[in-house]
Formats: sequence, C-alpha cells, structure tokens
Amino acid sequence: MKTKVANSRLAVDERQALGGQARTRTDPAEHGGWQPAADRPDPVSLLESQNRSRDPDLVPVRHGRMTVSPFTFYRGTATVMAADLAGTPTAGLDVQLCGDAHLSNLGAYASPERQLVFDLNDFDETLPGPFEYDVKRLAASFTIAARNNRFKKSDGREATSTAARAYRTAMAEFAEAATMDLWYARISERDLKDGIEKIRRERQGATANGKTHVRSGDAKKMAKNVKGALSKAHSRTSLQAVSKLVEVVDGRQRIVSQPPVLIPLRELETHYGLDADELEAVVVKQFDEYRATLSETRRRLLDRFEIVDVARKVVGVGSVGTRAFIVLLQGRDEHDPLFLQVKEATRSVLEAHLPKTRFATPGERVVQGQQMMQAASDIFLGWSEGKENDRYYYWRQLRDMKGSAVVEEMIPAGLIYYAEICGWTLARAHARSGDAVAITAYLGDTAAFDKAIVDFAERYADQNELDYQAFREAVSSGRIEAAEGI
Repeated sequence: MKTKVANSRLAVDERQALGGQARTRTDPAEHGGWQPAADRPDPVSLLESQNRSRDPDLVPVRHGRMTVSPFTFYRGTATVMAADLAGTPTAGLDVQLCGDAHLSNLGAYASPERQLVFDLNDFDETLPGPFEYDVKRLAASFTIAARNNRFKKSDGREATSTAARAYRTAMAEFAEAATMDLWYARISERDLKDGIEKIRRERQGATANGKTHVRSGDAKKMAKNVKGALSKAHSRTSLQAVSKLVEVVDGRQRIVSQPPVLIPLRELETHYGLDADELEAVVVKQFDEYRATLSETRRRLLDRFEIVDVARKVVGVGSVGTRAFIVLLQGRDEHDPLFLQVKEATRSVLEAHLPKTRFATPGERVVQGQQMMQAASDIFLGWSEGKENDRYYYWRQLRDMKGSAVVEEMIPAGLIYYAEICGWTLARAHARSGDAVAITAYLGDTAAFDKAIVDFAERYADQNELDYQAFREAVSSGRIEAAEGI
C-alpha cells in the first residue's frame, strides 16, 4: 500500500509545471541587464551601520582588510549586495541560501569520517530565499577575481560562464537523482585530484594540437598547487594550531597574546568591562549552553575534554569586528588538544529584504542552515546565547583539516576549473532544500540563463569598483578609519 505523508512533494510532472510557470513570469534572460536602483543606498553608510554592534577597536581592522583590493572589498559587502539583489527579478523558487556565496567561502574540510570534502563553509548569512541570489553573488565573485588577477576579459567571462553553466547542468543531474543519492552527493579529495589530472591531460593534448592558449606547463603548475593545498589542509589540525597559538608558562599551556588579532582571556578585561572571574563565569555558562545543543553522543565525547584557555581571535574580512573567540581544550594530556571557534551570529543581511528566520536565535539559524546545505558538517557544530541581550554565537572546530584556494595566485585555467566545482557545489547545496526539478525546468537546457548571469556579473563588478573607490575616498577623507596590514 502506498501511503502519502503530510507535506509530501508533488509529482514530477507537477514540479516541472511549476518551473515552466516560473519561466512565464520571469524569463531567465531577465537576469541580465542589471542597473543600480535610482534610490540605491550609499554603500559606505550600509557598512557603517554594521559597525555599530561590532567591537570598536576592530572596526578599523575590518576597513583595512577591505581596502586591499576590489576583490577583498567585495568579500566584506554582503549587506550591500543583499540590498541590490532585493530589486532583481526572481523565479519564485526558494532554497536555503548561503547568503554570502562568493568563491572564497568554499573550500575543503574534514568530514566526520576524516576524509577531505569540498563544500560551502561560511553560513553567517544563511536564510531561505530565491536561488538566484546565491548564483549571482558567486558569479560576480569570479568576474571580480579575474579582474583582480588581471586576466584577459575573455578568461574572466569564461570562468563566470562556467560557474553559471555548472550550476545549471548540475541542477539538471540532481533533478534526475534519487533522493538519497542527492543527499549523499559530495566532492571528495579524490574527485578534486582526478579533475585536475583530467584537465592536465586535456590541456597537454590540446596544446600539442595547437588548440589552446594554455600551456601544458601551466596545467602542471595548477595540478601541483592543488595537490599542495590539499596536503596542507591535512596538516591543519588542533595539534598544528597548538604549535602556532599556544605557549607554555609555569608548566601550563596558554594561548599567546598577539593583539589586536589574538587577545587571550587574561587581557580582555578592559574590552568588555568584566574582571577575570566574571569572564571565566561567562565562558563556563556559554559552554554549558552550547553543549546542550549537541546530541547525546557528541556531548559525551566533548566531556572528555576540559577548557584550558580562551582568546578573542580576528577572522576573515566581512566578519571582522563581530565577536569571535577560540577555546583551547585538553583531552588526556597536553598532546591531545581540541580547538573550538566561537563566532558571533548576527541577524542575516538578507533579513532586511526577506522573511526573517523561523529559528529562535541567529546561532541556531546558522547551524541549521549549514547542516541543510553541507554534505557533511562538523560534529561539534552548535550554538549558544551571549551574556548581553541580542548577542548570539555558534561553535565549531577551529582547524579541522580546513583548506581554501589562494585565489590571487590562480592562473586562468585554475579559476575556470574552480568555477566548475563551485557551481556544482552550490547547485547540490540548493537541491538539498529546494526543488531541483522545478528549478531545472525553469533554467532550461540552453545557455540563456548562463549568458544573463555573465552580463549581471560584469555589470555588478563595474559597480563594485565604483563602490570600492567610494570606500577608499571615505578612508582618505577621514570619514572612516582603516588600519591596513593587520
């Protein structure tokens, strides 16, 4: 007997019809031709508004990191792009959004089985919304990165087009996939190495036949760089973090002081108006709340560790100034460390333009969104509330074989390959929460959507450069303070 459960999905043909109806409402080609709104908010003002809840001594550090290039500026402007995307056409097909799906927010990390996987790895802005938002942010990041690397316009356009096409074709594959096959789909370390080796062979053969401008030597360099990055990721563990972040004083381990980037608990009294005992009490309370969000098996594992030290640690670009800490824990002895990262979870920048989260706290929103989108998530992922009103956090491992691409060092062929795996990964993440059948029917089997996304990305990259110049002028005029080189 076939029994339907509550909220069961529509039949495949009905889902395809939904995609077809969406095409009638919004033609895929309409995603091109973007222009800034006549009443577009001042981007510098939007960034300043975010600073009000951030640690004041770190705001100049954030600004300094954003002044490096239009590419680093783009990484810190999720709130600006959220406002711009709010006025763009959509198909009405929602997914769980990353919310900040630029190319540097994807990378490698360890699955619970201790295998490297490639996936999205930043979910501070995650929220349900139109699938196009993530696609456009990802695509624009490739155009901006290509310009930053001074690639030829054709190379930048190919990378951006590849990201859009990979998203579209992967979504079509997921529309045909069995439910559990989709859920388990992932890019493994072996997949990455095989993909690079395939490109090396193809480029080498094409070069011999005079059919490509990419030299086989460049392809070999790309393969070497990828393998090196993967090897480095394997070494990025809590034990490796101890060698860089911990010192031994009077026979006890403690986190080193490297202000303003790394400030241990013993030096934080002046920052938060609490003495050492009060700070320690806050840490214990936070830890207990976080522990309660883990499953019973994870709690029992965590209970084998004890807290040794805590420090505030600056991370990223756009996140700088939001509160972020690291917690050093010890298992059986000092050679058995565990580093956890505690990041402040603020309201998603998308919530100013989309329905607000249904979860009780921003920390839970981040955790639940991450687990929905990732093929495999950190076993210690959890959340807690802060001591102050409207302060929330999420917890995860600090270094769990995490690795990321050095975009600034990529050659064109490398960026194009990276666009392919990023587009595939974003489609897989969206298919887990959205309707791959309806989205595929909407996207169609031609390059119309890809071309529109490339057009959007180039127009948005132009605007990003104008915004970057306005930001630099705000720094030069003294309107905002920037501490560069930190």
